[in-house]
Amino acid sequence: METTSIWLRDDAPPTRPSPLTRERIVDAAVVLLDRDGVTGLTMRRLAQALGVTATALYWHVKVKEDVLDLAFDHIFDEVPLPDPTPDWRADVRALIRAWRDVMLRHPWSPGLAGRPVPGPRVLTRTEYLQAALTRGGLADRDLAVTTRLLANYVIGAALTESTYHRSADPGARADTRRHITVNAAAYPVLTASGHLDADRWDSDELFGRGLDTILGAAG
Repeated sequence: METTSIWLRDDAPPTRPSPLTRERIVDAAVVLLDRDGVTGLTMRRLAQALGVTATALYWHVKVKEDVLDLAFDHIFDEVPLPDPTPDWRADVRALIRAWRDVMLRHPWSPGLAGRPVPGPRVLTRTEYLQAALTRGGLADRDLAVTTRLLANYVIGAALTESTYHRSADPGARADTRRHITVNAAAYPVLTASGHLDADRWDSDELFGRGLDTILGAAG
């Protein structure tokens, strides 16, 4: 049975010359995804952006899922892989922060992070992550748990932040904060802690401190 994942298929190259390439398709797809999101990407719109027919796309990709897999993996080229240092926590911190930055630049991407078969760029960065954690003394189940914890943390943070930034009502968070403080008797801890107070807690700072908490418990 043939797998449906583009990463596990051995697709034959197109049998006839074409100015269209898989690289051009992916570049155009990322532009459309950044603008319109996953639901706004269709093979017809992608073909129009490339100035070709939809049929021409199918010489290079079989279905929209192929395009999503390729585009998601493609943006991970933007996550640098620095040379490993003696400070494994610093290496992990740099990788995870860059991962979050890329997902925020491409707000459609956190929702695709659970793709069943990750591509080579994603796997390479996961290899870097686990190699750093291994240098910190993690192995076996502890390594698996910490890898998943870090991945879920950065994906969840990026998903929450990108959803908030795309909100049709940018003042909703401030309104919710006012609702909390007006009803301080019902939410005394939330009021005191500054929950959803953008003026009190910066998202970058909170993300960084959360990351430090995870890494402090590891190793």
